[in-house]
Amino acid sequence: MSTFIQFWEYVVSHPTQMLTAIYEHIVLLVALPVGLAILVAVPLGVICTRSKKLATALLSIAGIMQTIPSLALLSFMVMLGLGIGFRPAIVAIFIYALLPILRNTYTGIESVDPFIKKAAKGMGMTDFQCLIQVELPLAVPMILAGVRTSTTISIGTATLAAFVGGGGLGGLIVTGLRMLRNHIVLAGAIPAALLALMVDYLLGRLEETITPEAMKSN
Repeated sequence: MSTFIQFWEYVVSHPTQMLTAIYEHIVLLVALPVGLAILVAVPLGVICTRSKKLATALLSIAGIMQTIPSLALLSFMVMLGLGIGFRPAIVAIFIYALLPILRNTYTGIESVDPFIKKAAKGMGMTDFQCLIQVELPLAVPMILAGVRTSTTISIGTATLAAFVGGGGLGGLIVTGLRMLRNHIVLAGAIPAALLALMVDYLLGRLEETITPEAMKSN
């Protein structure tokens, strides 16, 4: 019990440090790399639906990158010359965030009923119009599911960024481990866990909201 009391006392007595760590975690280590992953993975997922060979290659590469241990990938980014700090962490988290979004974009568009596509083209739509007005809107719930997965994973992975000087809530965890202070470890671990649960819940509700009723029944 004393550890939790110390945890609350630490949080209350270090508001600036806590807010800075939370800001770095949310904005620099999660929102930025996941946002970049969306900008890259969604167009690539669309392109993959037009080329099966490219889809196989890109999904395989993204899958292989996903299997690399987090600390190993972070260390590799440092060795590539990105230095110590936020840059290697952002690049590593970006790479981890790619696969779920890429895979779900590809699967979401591919799962659109072929008869709907034929009907759209029968109405005179071009391939691009069909993509923008039919395929992507129907694939949005699945794409968002990929974003949800990537974001949740990134929140956890971002705690390891502290080992390469990336800051965030992981910085508190590392500091606590070095000083053998469990309450400082909790000051980083508990907010990170709560953040992951909150984001997963909010994105889950958003996914449910934008999913058409007809698709829910399926």
